[in-house]
Amino acid sequence: MDEGEHHAKVLHEELRTKGYLGHYQRVKMAIAPLRRGLPFDQSRERPPSPRETTRWIISRPDKRHLYTTERLDRLLDHCPELQHTYDLVRRFAAMLDNRDATPLPAWLDALFHSGLAPLCRCCRSSARRPACRRPGDYHPPYSSGNNEGRITDLKLQKRIMAGRASVPLLRHRVVLIAHLRRSADRSTMESLSGRFVGV
Repeated sequence: MDEGEHHAKVLHEELRTKGYLGHYQRVKMAIAPLRRGLPFDQSRERPPSPRETTRWIISRPDKRHLYTTERLDRLLDHCPELQHTYDLVRRFAAMLDNRDATPLPAWLDALFHSGLAPLCRCCRSSARRPACRRPGDYHPPYSSGNNEGRITDLKLQKRIMAGRASVPLLRHRVVLIAHLRRSADRSTMESLSGRFVGV
């Protein structure tokens, strides 16, 4: 580099003759800052990706590596919005860890006044439900379990047939399965009632 050679391929070949076993891309990445005039001994750190940052924020502080904690602290010092996001996420995680939803209304108010639009959009639909405002008070009078079971049966039949049959055959199979289930339930109830009568 001091002699004026700035081509990574030439430098990589010269390093290989001296015993270097690394890849060409490593040499190219190493000399890129030198081409921009940065000193060679200056420490350079790759900025974390959004996925990495998200993982650092949602992971428990006692489970994070010390190096990761230091990088996250530096990142939070440079970005006040990210610091505010981190505080909100950790407060919500504490509610989940303690299984205590009492602070949830105050947390939602703090979230909506924070100005963090992505988080607000994420929580706006859940905040409208009464179950989020008063946990334990909201018990719906209905259950969709029966319908979900029928939908699962229908999907299973479609997968079994693998698109080889028409709608009438699918309808026939679904009706047949419902009939068999009803007769099985009826016979089970009769056997149970006979057992109790015998007792």
